[in-house]
Amino acid sequence: MIVGRLVGWVLVIIALLLGGGELVSSLQAGEWAPQLLGQLWFEFDSESLNLTQAIVQRYLLPVLWDPVIVTILLWPAWLVFIVPGLLLVLLFRKRNNPYAPKKYLD
Repeated sequence: MIVGRLVGWVLVIIALLLGGGELVSSLQAGEWAPQLLGQLWFEFDSESLNLTQAIVQRYLLPVLWDPVIVTILLWPAWLVFIVPGLLLVLLFRKRNNPYAPKKYLD
C-alpha cells in the first residue's frame, strides 16, 4: 500500500512542478501558455512518441489513438499527472483499522 501512496505523491509533485512551470511561462509571455502533454513528450523524446503512435495504430486498436490518446495529449501536462496522483493518494491512504486493539491510557 505504501508503494501506491508513494507513486501518487510523486505524480502530484510532478504535476505541481509542471503547473509552476506553466505559470511562470504564462507570466513571462503575458498570456496563458499551456504546456500540453504532447508538446512536452515531443520535446523530451519525439522518437518514443512516434513509436508509441505506430504501436498503438498497428498492433492495438487504431481508433484508440485518434479520439482517445490524441485528446489526452492535448490536455495540460499538469492535469494529466495530478488526476491519477490524487486518485492514488486517496485510494492508498492510511485508514483506521476498526479491528485493531484499542490503546487505553490510565
